[in-house]
Amino acid sequence: MTTTQGAGDPLHQLLSRPLVPLRPHWRSTRQQNLLAEARAVQASHGKDAYWEWAAGHLRWMQPWTTTREGHFPNFRYFVGGRLNVCDNCVDRHVDDPARANKPAIIWEGEPGEVVRWTYAELRERVARFANALKSLGVRRGDVVAIYLPNLPESFVAVHACNRIGAVYTILFAGFSPEAVALRLQAARAKVLVTADACWRRGKKVPLLGNARKARPSAPALETIVVIDRCATKPELDAGEVAYETLMAAHPADCPCEPLEANEPAFLIFTSGTESKPKGVVHSAAGFLLGAWANVLWQVGPDDADLYWCAADIGWLTFPIHVVIGGLAHGTSLLCYEGAFDTPVKDRFYQIIARHQVTKILSAPTALRMLRSLGDEAARAQDLSRLKLITVQGEPLDPDTFDWTVQTFDVPVINAYGQTETGSTWTLPVYGVEPLKAGSCGTPVPGHDYEVVDDTGQPVPRGVKGNLVLKDPFPTLARTIWDDPDRYVSAYFTRFPGRYQTSDEAIVDHDGHLWVLGRADDVINVAAHRISTMEIESIVCAQPGVADGAVVGVNDALKGTVPVAFVILRAGADVAAVQAQVDAAVVDGIGAIARLSRVYVCSALPKTRAGKTMRRLLREAAETGNIRGDTTGLEDLASLGAVLKAVADA
Repeated sequence: MTTTQGAGDPLHQLLSRPLVPLRPHWRSTRQQNLLAEARAVQASHGKDAYWEWAAGHLRWMQPWTTTREGHFPNFRYFVGGRLNVCDNCVDRHVDDPARANKPAIIWEGEPGEVVRWTYAELRERVARFANALKSLGVRRGDVVAIYLPNLPESFVAVHACNRIGAVYTILFAGFSPEAVALRLQAARAKVLVTADACWRRGKKVPLLGNARKARPSAPALETIVVIDRCATKPELDAGEVAYETLMAAHPADCPCEPLEANEPAFLIFTSGTESKPKGVVHSAAGFLLGAWANVLWQVGPDDADLYWCAADIGWLTFPIHVVIGGLAHGTSLLCYEGAFDTPVKDRFYQIIARHQVTKILSAPTALRMLRSLGDEAARAQDLSRLKLITVQGEPLDPDTFDWTVQTFDVPVINAYGQTETGSTWTLPVYGVEPLKAGSCGTPVPGHDYEVVDDTGQPVPRGVKGNLVLKDPFPTLARTIWDDPDRYVSAYFTRFPGRYQTSDEAIVDHDGHLWVLGRADDVINVAAHRISTMEIESIVCAQPGVADGAVVGVNDALKGTVPVAFVILRAGADVAAVQAQVDAAVVDGIGAIARLSRVYVCSALPKTRAGKTMRRLLREAAETGNIRGDTTGLEDLASLGAVLKAVADA
């Protein structure tokens, strides 16, 4: 596993890039003071004291007796303390006269309609729907599934569950009926909240139709609540009820239920190819606290901000940064329903300009998409209020970092976390710390990690290894729904006493952490271990390449060989780019990393979060077909583009 980087290889060159100091207008005195205070608390009294400091910024209904009990895998935080997530995200702000009428949500639908809700309006709707759920028999601990895209009603559904202590699970709106059925069954959901349909790339996605197909496989499901998003006025079947009818029938007075800090708040199913979905469970106070801290350090929200998390609610980043973390700060939040390039390619820029967005979170893929539009598209819109772009979800290549900083004159913060960690925990703190293109910065307070070899021993800086977390923290997942043994075996068995991320990482000479990707994305080529991220960084840096991905495929002689899938920039010559990419990889790493194929395609398979689905690329290259799980896919047409590229090669 461990590999020392030589001075001539491309990864060493990445690690050796200089720190990018903050420009004066990027700095935040408020953030600097908060970070200094938090670090002083941790330095004097330890990480648990830091979490007490963070918890002091929230509203508790009953104080805790013990800050932390236990260690991996059995631990609890703020034992005996009681609070309510909805109270902290909604009611707490309405109780403040200065914030009650502040915009909470500004929503834009793909067809172009705009809705604005204040915090007071949001509380009224949440309370009504909380009473509606209770009228449907939902009680504390019951599971409510939310099969919705980015709609204002999605916020209502989540916080109505938080208000009464129901456990919610958000199902990606792009899921097929089969994928919905599996998750409804695994969660034992009692109520499903969905819509007649939603808009995606100019077409209606039949959410209600999919839910009806899934229902026979979910015996615990009693009621489907239907929002008339597309004004189709659907005729409802037995066991279905209109959202609008429920809202009109119930009062806007519903007290928040005090929840013990470690009670389950929600579960989220991880994506992948496993036949049984894995429902990761997060706790009420832990997730709230972690999300609040995550947004504080990564975004540094202030009262003048309009923050756009350009992600899908089905990606945990959206609940962290918007539905929970963003609202916990009393931030004004932009929410967009549709695709970034519909009906025009520069819709992303138009949204920023129309609403005067100040801060954005996206996946790196979104930045590569913007770069492919050319610099003129960026200059055509008023982006003058933009102060921050932050990314996460997949590696950020340095060329995209450089282009983004130069084009928008804003800091680009690259953060790292996982579904299981419930937040990003290593990043350069917004407005305070210097940046480095492609790195994930250093841990924010409350977290500590090691990079270890396969025996669990720490490795020196500049040496690759396994990334593990040394101590618990409140926002870490507490179990797997109905399968606690799987929780222990998946995360705590290989390196006892530590949390196993299953990611490979390396620390550079500045102490910055570089996450190289899943450990199983490190390929063995003729007994040489090579990270696909190293190769991919070179591929994406070539002038004719707009976007790209590298995967390892089986080879009878070498065991595994790398192949690249690329999308070309306008006007680029196919043969020339293929030759250029191939030569650049050999020059940068050596002949051992030579690409077996360079496939040129018109689209790559991505999730709505913008992550490239590399396992589908691997399957296409190896078999010429794709039969794996495609439930998280943004655009099915991209599979045809990939298969055509493989067939034509």
